[in-house]
Amino acid sequence: MNFHIAICDDELSIVQHIEHLVEKWGKISGHLLKIEKYPSSEAFLFQYAEDKSYDILLLDIEMSGINGVELARKIRESNREVQIIFITGYMDYIIQGYDVEALHYLMKPVNEEKLYSVLDKAMERLKKQEKALLLLTDGEMVRIPLYEIEYISVDKNYTTIYGKNNYTIKRTLTDIESELDPRFYRVGRSYIVNLQSIKKITRREVFLKSGETIPLSRNHYEFLNRAMIKYF
Repeated sequence: MNFHIAICDDELSIVQHIEHLVEKWGKISGHLLKIEKYPSSEAFLFQYAEDKSYDILLLDIEMSGINGVELARKIRESNREVQIIFITGYMDYIIQGYDVEALHYLMKPVNEEKLYSVLDKAMERLKKQEKALLLLTDGEMVRIPLYEIEYISVDKNYTTIYGKNNYTIKRTLTDIESELDPRFYRVGRSYIVNLQSIKKITRREVFLKSGETIPLSRNHYEFLNRAMIKYF
């Protein structure tokens, strides 16, 4: 999975230390991370007004201006899904953390193993919250998390979803496309690909991490590359 992570702390050395540990966790766990750093709550809120796609927030509590708890309260006014992890040198704020549904507190200096354990927990929660495609197949309803879908293809009146398991149903590609999110890109009339599954793009084919390939028409080559750049 891909995770969008923010680190907000007014001490540069701590930010750099946490960033290093988070990057290491991403490599170990096999996740693609987009990490952004902010020196204050105000700086984070300025960006958050334009982009609310964060999955995990690592927030220092003791910051001048708007502190971490106040920042978390502002975020929780409209966002219950993002996983908030407080970083603090004091135990005084723990009760307040329950009010904003904080996932965990990490004491400074941040311990590597404890951070990894908390990030793993955040990942599991995010998986459970993951948007899914609901399909009626063989008389039963199947829930497919979107991150499990590699690509989707259509052949006449039947559409096949490829991923951890493959499912073929009688629905149009356009109908299914309406239930997806921005990580998916429609490649011509017959294919939709998960941008997270792409390994390489040539002018004629899209190579997926699983080893599968999808044909690509020339007029979609530049648009698909732009979609990749915009998404990641």
